Amino acid sequence: MAAGGVGVSVTTPAGVAKERAEEYQGKVTVYVVVACIIAATGGALFGYDIGISGGVTSMDAFLKKFFKTVYIKKQHAHESNYCKYDNQGLAAFTSSLYLAGMVASVVASPVTRNYGRKASIICGGISFLIGASLNAGAVNLAMLIFGRIMLGVGIGFGDQVVPLYLSEMAPTHVRGGLNMTFQLATTLGIFTANMINYGTQKLEPWGWRLSLGLAAVPALLMTVGGIFIPETPNSMIERGNTEKGRDILEKIRGTENVSAEFQDMMDASELANSIKHPFRNILKRRNRPQLVMAILLPAFQILTGINSILFYAPVLFQSMGFGGNASLYAAALTGAVLFLSTLVAIATVDRLGRRILLISGGILMITCQVIVAIILAVKFGNNQELTKGFSILVVAFICIFVFAFGVSWGGLGWTIPSEIFPLETRSAGQSITVAVNLLFTFIIAQSFLALLCAFKFGIFLFFASWITVMTVFVYAFLPETKGVPIEEMILLWRKHWFWKKIVAEHQGFHESNGRQTNQTELSATIT
Repeated sequence: MAAGGVGVSVTTPAGVAKERAEEYQGKVTVYVVVACIIAATGGALFGYDIGISGGVTSMDAFLKKFFKTVYIKKQHAHESNYCKYDNQGLAAFTSSLYLAGMVASVVASPVTRNYGRKASIICGGISFLIGASLNAGAVNLAMLIFGRIMLGVGIGFGDQVVPLYLSEMAPTHVRGGLNMTFQLATTLGIFTANMINYGTQKLEPWGWRLSLGLAAVPALLMTVGGIFIPETPNSMIERGNTEKGRDILEKIRGTENVSAEFQDMMDASELANSIKHPFRNILKRRNRPQLVMAILLPAFQILTGINSILFYAPVLFQSMGFGGNASLYAAALTGAVLFLSTLVAIATVDRLGRRILLISGGILMITCQVIVAIILAVKFGNNQELTKGFSILVVAFICIFVFAFGVSWGGLGWTIPSEIFPLETRSAGQSITVAVNLLFTFIIAQSFLALLCAFKFGIFLFFASWITVMTVFVYAFLPETKGVPIEEMILLWRKHWFWKKIVAEHQGFHESNGRQTNQTELSATIT
C-alpha cells in the first residue's frame, strides 16, 4: 500500500526517520542467534501454560479435587455434549492468569525502559517459577488461583519484553524470522505440555501436579538465561551507556562498520530521553497508526479463536465425543502442527512479507472454521458422537486451521507491533500490545465454555466472522514492514494511502502550540 517515488530524510518529534538502511552493515552472528534463542524461552512459558491448562482441566483427579460439580456433570450421559464443562470457576482457573498478566505488562514497561530488557526477562522468569511451585503444591482453590496469578505476572513481563528484545537484537533483513523464535518457543511449549498431559493423565491421582510443576523448567531457563544474555544496544544507548551500546552492536553484527545503524540509535535515544511520559506521548495523533496497530493486531490474534482451541483442546474434543486418551492425542497433534507451521513462517516471513501471510492465512482459517461448523451442525447433536470418519475430518480441518494461524497471525501478531514503534514509545507500545492481547485472552478464556454451550457449532462461525473483519483490515490499513529498519519505520505511515492523512498533518507542527517551528527539518528528494 506504500506509495513509491519519493525519498525522504526527516528528523521529527514523532521519531527518527532518516533513510540510510542501505548503509547498514552486519550479518547474522552466532552471538545474536544464541541470545535470541535464550530470550525466546519467554514464549515457552506462555505456550506451556496454554497447553497444560486444557489438559489438566480434563483430568478427573484434578476436577474431583477442585471442581467436583464439573466432574459430576461430566459423568451424566444426558448432559449436552456442548455444556458438560460450562463452569465459571473452571474458566476462572484458566483466565485468572491472563488478567494478572495484563496488569503486569503495564508495570513491566517502566522496568524495561529504565532498568533494561534483561531486568524484565529475569523478573518474568522468577515470577513464573514461583507460580509453578504454588500450583504443583496446591492444597485448595485459593492457593491454586494465587499460583495462577504469579504465573500471569511472569507471562506479563515475558510477553512485554521478549518480542521487543528480539526486534532490537535482530539485523533488519532477518528481523521477522528471529522475532518469530518467540512464537516458535510458544508452540514448542504447547506441544511439550500436550505430550506431558498425555503421559501424566495416566498417573492418578497426582499426575496433574507433575503437569503443573514442570512449568518450572522453562521458567528456570528464562531466569538463568536472562542473567547471561547481553542487553540490547538500543537499551544501553537509551540509558546513557553509548560506548557499551556500540560495543554490543559491533559484537552482534560481527563488524566494526556499524556507524549508520549506531547513529540511528543515537538519534532515536536523544528523542526518547526527551519524552518523560511515553504512555501520554503515544496517545498523540502523530503516533495514531502505531497505537491502532498495537490495539487491533493483538485483539484480532485472539479473536481468531486459536486460544480457545489450544486452551480447551482436550475439553473441546471430549465435547465432540472423543475419549479421554483420544482427545489428548488430538490436542497433541494440533500442538505439533502449530510448531511445524511456525518453522514455515520463520522461513518465509522475510521473503514473502507480512501482509501476504496474514491475508492468505486469514482466508484459509475462515474456510476451515466454516467447514467444521457445517460438519458439527449436520452430524453432531446433543447426545450423539461423531462417527470415526467425521471425527477424523474435524481434526484434519482444525489442524489446517492451526497451520494457517501458525504461518500468519501466530507469530506476526507479536512481530509487527514490536517493530513499528519509535524508541521513545517502544516499551509503552509493547505494553499496550501485551495488555490488549491478555485482556482478550482473558475474555475468551472466561467466556468460551459458556459460548460453546450457548452457540454450539455456531462458535466456529462466530470466530470466522472476526477473521473476515481482520483480513479486510490488514488488506486496507497495514503497510508492509518487511526489510524496513526498526528506527525508520515511521516512514511507512507517511507513505500509506490512509495513514499519511493523519501523520502528515502533524509532521511540521510543534505539539504545544500547533504552529510550524524549526524543530522539524524536512528535506524531500524526488527520485
